[in-house]
Amino acid sequence: MKNKSAMITIAGRPNVGKSTLTNAIVGEKITIVSHKPQTTRNRICAIVNRKDCQLVFVDTPGFHKPRTKLGDYMVNVVKSSIADVDAVILMVEPIANVGIQEKELIAQIKAADVPCILVINKIDTVEKESLLSVIAAYQDEMDFEAVIPVSAKWHDGVAELLTECEKFAVEGPLFFPEDMVTDQPEKQVMAEIIREKLLWNLEREIPHGTAVEITKFSERDDGIIDLEATIYCEKPSHKGIIIGKNGQMLKKISTMAREDCEKFMGTKVYLQTWVKVKENWRDSQYLIGNFGYTNDN
Repeated sequence: MKNKSAMITIAGRPNVGKSTLTNAIVGEKITIVSHKPQTTRNRICAIVNRKDCQLVFVDTPGFHKPRTKLGDYMVNVVKSSIADVDAVILMVEPIANVGIQEKELIAQIKAADVPCILVINKIDTVEKESLLSVIAAYQDEMDFEAVIPVSAKWHDGVAELLTECEKFAVEGPLFFPEDMVTDQPEKQVMAEIIREKLLWNLEREIPHGTAVEITKFSERDDGIIDLEATIYCEKPSHKGIIIGKNGQMLKKISTMAREDCEKFMGTKVYLQTWVKVKENWRDSQYLIGNFGYTNDN
């Protein structure tokens, strides 16, 4: 039996549920999620093997109007991820109005001449009858290969989406080995898990101004992982908030992160964290690249 494969980009505005869908598709957590916009900063490949077919889903940052060089990088990731793929999933909210971000994405998809599936997420939050007007609004903008309502949070519609995506698979070698579920190095996954806990526990702008660098990642003979991480923030006042009174906030963030790191690695993890200030790093091309946000991702 010959192998078939397809590369499919998931695109949409911030907080529409792209990363939640990516995790639901793979069946395990490989990309971080939070209630804050612009959680995802890099393109992340999620790999699904189904019989003779390999589907590679590209989770992208939310498409938005950038305000920093980091924001510029994130938007460029989205644009480049729409080109040279077998299909695009345009993920939208169940609202009967096509927003500016969606119209811009549709224009880019049309320009790339790539087939597109419309996925309407969060259907668990609305009456099913209201979806008809949502579908009509989007079909006025573009001819979609399929329209699939889903609830990424509850995995509703995910099986139907995977079946539809298989139609875009073409014969040829697999993109990745069959035992891989993501293209992200383990160090990068660990850094992202720590950043997720910052997003969950810190308010306002502070978590958006943070980056995480793994400075030590080593495995002992008994399989235990020793992990050391530095959290960078933009202001000394932010450093104090991240550490918290008597170090309680940093301890909480580190404990939550360690638990998720252990789930991902399947072994015991010893995690040490530090906090340092790098003012205005989001507008420094050098520091953006140094923290792993490069065009190679």
